[in-house]
Amino acid sequence: MRMSLRGFDIRKGWLDEAAQRALLADLRQVARAAPFFRPDTPMGRPMSVRMTSAGRYGWYSDAKGYRYVERHPSGVAWPAIPASALAIWRALVPGDRLPDCCLINHYGEGARMGMHQDRDEADFSWPVVSVSLGDDGLLRIGNLTRGGRTESVWLNSGDVVVMGGEARLTHHGIDRIRFGSSRLLPKGGRLNLTLRVVD
Repeated sequence: MRMSLRGFDIRKGWLDEAAQRALLADLRQVARAAPFFRPDTPMGRPMSVRMTSAGRYGWYSDAKGYRYVERHPSGVAWPAIPASALAIWRALVPGDRLPDCCLINHYGEGARMGMHQDRDEADFSWPVVSVSLGDDGLLRIGNLTRGGRTESVWLNSGDVVVMGGEARLTHHGIDRIRFGSSRLLPKGGRLNLTLRVVD
């Protein structure tokens, strides 16, 4: 099923169970090479999600601010973006340009992501493609500016969201997850990967 909410192109159940498991296996390989870590916000507070990345760049945050970096905090280069993730991008984004970063967020029990814009990239004409694996997550979609009325939708394992056009800079966040609602991750939790053009 396909739906649009404030310009967010939501593909419900776009990945079947076999595709989800294949992608999950590839992401585990990424996490072995570049382990999950918990970054601090610029205000010095630890984020509730853990994260890692694949690709030319990885997303990072500390007292210096939000930015992309070329190496994992351990000093190793980020692993390549898995072919299974690139296939999702190729299927949904026209043109030959491939993403520079695949940011992978892990939501454990009680984790959330506050309302934010994805604006650390150089060219907003390219969409952000978001893939949900594991437990359900409540996506809240706001406006181009902070505040105002919002709308929410539950994202389930296998759902893919394309944030492009006017929705590219819309504020959004994950209010909560239904911990243990999916059998994909044996210990529960939600993985969200976002594919982005950085340069």
